[in-house]
Amino acid sequence: MSRALLVALLVATAAALPGFLAGTLAVQIRASLRFGTAALGVSVAGFYLGAAISSVPASWVAERIGGLRVMRLTTFGVAVLLACMGAFARSWWLLTALLACAGVLSGSAAPATNLFLARRIPAAHQGAAFGIKQAAVPFANLLGGVAVPAVALTVGWRWAFGLAALLAAGTVAFVPAPRVPLARRRGQTAPGPVWLPPLVFFAAGLGLGMFAASGLTAFAVLAATQVGFGKSAAGLLAALGGAAAVAARISVGFYADRSRRDRFAVVASMIIIGTAGFAALAASMRTESRWLFTAGIVLALGVGWGWNGLFNYAVVASYRDAPARATGITQVGGRLGGVFGPLAVGLVAQQVSYPAAWLLAGVATLAAAGSVLAGRRLLRVSARGRPGTIGQASSSRGP
Repeated sequence: MSRALLVALLVATAAALPGFLAGTLAVQIRASLRFGTAALGVSVAGFYLGAAISSVPASWVAERIGGLRVMRLTTFGVAVLLACMGAFARSWWLLTALLACAGVLSGSAAPATNLFLARRIPAAHQGAAFGIKQAAVPFANLLGGVAVPAVALTVGWRWAFGLAALLAAGTVAFVPAPRVPLARRRGQTAPGPVWLPPLVFFAAGLGLGMFAASGLTAFAVLAATQVGFGKSAAGLLAALGGAAAVAARISVGFYADRSRRDRFAVVASMIIIGTAGFAALAASMRTESRWLFTAGIVLALGVGWGWNGLFNYAVVASYRDAPARATGITQVGGRLGGVFGPLAVGLVAQQVSYPAAWLLAGVATLAAAGSVLAGRRLLRVSARGRPGTIGQASSSRGP
């Protein structure tokens, strides 16, 4: 079990690093390549757009050829792209193109790791497993934040991408070989059908939540410098937010394995609490309070972004016949939220103000909670015989 968890964690971390490095190293990258705040939003959005495009097709591929093969291929590709970003990205256009390609690989890795955990980890421990795996995403943000004072401000931002490429390359060697030969895997029975309507609402909820979270991670460092933090302290603050999200995702995962409480209800509650974090961020920008800004980061990124592991676990538990396909569908919403979040937050911050941008993100989180609860309600309605299914209703409808 520990080996499977570590493999999934490393693959997920490597897949998330390109997008988060672009956000946390934004000050240094912008100064080097000479582009503005809105352009940074476009670059980060390109990463998530690539992931949104690949998520569903990659989930079908993972079900057909196995999660391990997809994990190996995508992680190797991420290593190559990270190295190219550090060595060859001399313009905003090239950086954005490389980030979009990295997003395609990131979107492919997510359903593959979900399938891998669903098949390798006992059901009684999957809450903790998905919490730990999803902790890789804020952990990548934490690494990006630490990279500001440790690497970017000492030897340059390009070295941070180079070190990340080495991490991804090492991960490829650690991923075990598939147990089932490819020829036999292709001949296996196709994965079960999924009941689509609840997944539409879950995808919307994940998308709105990611709209807020991706906008915050892309501009947290830049906003922190406007409140009065130095460049090094701003990077460490982003790392603190990532650490809070790591702790929340792991803790909630262990809680889910031991609690009978409805998982989607817990997800909605955490999203609502995160709304208070965005309100604190908006207030801190007006009062120039660094303490209030710090509290807002911890709430918005810790609690308000600490539910993703529990969310994926709840979706997998509801669609055990086709976990990769189900999470592939919901991830489309999440990735699209990642596309529009940095774009909208960057545009509003540049044209209006940062407080307005954080309030926009807070409204999105409230809508996210409503969408998750709507999907939860649909899961309680029998899927059999209803329109909108892919094939027939899945036999595993409840979380």
